[in-house]
Amino acid sequence: MTLAIHDSALAKPGPQQSAALRDYDAVRRAIAFISEHWRRQPAIEDMADAASLTPDELHHLFRRWAGLTPKAFMQALTLDHAKGLLKGSASVLDAALDSGLSGPGRLHDLFVTHEAMSPGEWKTGGAGTTLRYGFHPCPFGIALVMATPRGLAGLAFADPGEEASALADMKSRWPRAAYVEDVAGTAALAQRIFDKNLWRPDQPLRVVLIGTDFEVRVWESLLKIPMGRAVCYSDIATRLESPKASRAVGAAVGKNPISFVVPCHRALGKSGALTGYHWGLTRKQAMIGWEAGQVGMG
Repeated sequence: MTLAIHDSALAKPGPQQSAALRDYDAVRRAIAFISEHWRRQPAIEDMADAASLTPDELHHLFRRWAGLTPKAFMQALTLDHAKGLLKGSASVLDAALDSGLSGPGRLHDLFVTHEAMSPGEWKTGGAGTTLRYGFHPCPFGIALVMATPRGLAGLAFADPGEEASALADMKSRWPRAAYVEDVAGTAALAQRIFDKNLWRPDQPLRVVLIGTDFEVRVWESLLKIPMGRAVCYSDIATRLESPKASRAVGAAVGKNPISFVVPCHRALGKSGALTGYHWGLTRKQAMIGWEAGQVGMG
């Protein structure tokens, strides 16, 4: 049975959820300011003013949110840092992919194991597939989590008020699937994804990739990029034996239906440019900075 989104899916969040959303809203405004002004290395007072916080409040918020000070976060967003993420990217990707993709091994930091729907299943537009979904607060705003009985199939992001648009975007990818709101059923998945204490090799997160053969191969390549590293679109194209297909790789990256878990935010332009991101460049910058806090700035 297909259910349209209704009021409960967009209901006002509770106190804990509201606090998480307020935190990310302040972080988002600070990131937008830092992204625009990082070349002049602004003082924390200026960052805090952009986020409508005191310097102490911003300092503690960033430490709690990403494990980084605002200054370290700013460093994580600079072009030099992005270039550093790309150092040896081709060899990193080759070594990772050469290790193979079979079995429930550690494909990347979230301990993800995956399977792909058959080309026939993809061509039907999801007909016969039931996708359960729910909206949940997360470090990057509101997460739309979508799952099949086989595993996580979709992960999208929105700011408050954009939930219906995010859901419509995801539904357009599989127009013939059935959609059932299931906030309670998807809550555990959301917790698994964003709580690093639950990233366990003995309990891998299973994801289901729904796309063309080429798209799935690109997404599998993304799964092999270690946290705190990045690759160029051209490196992925070369590894897929399509060295002139950088643009097609970029298009496939942009269609990734499981953002963050399949880390399309770790794909950068040749020069280290962050380039675009389907759910907003500020959110991509937030993910890169947040991950820098998880692995240490080094």
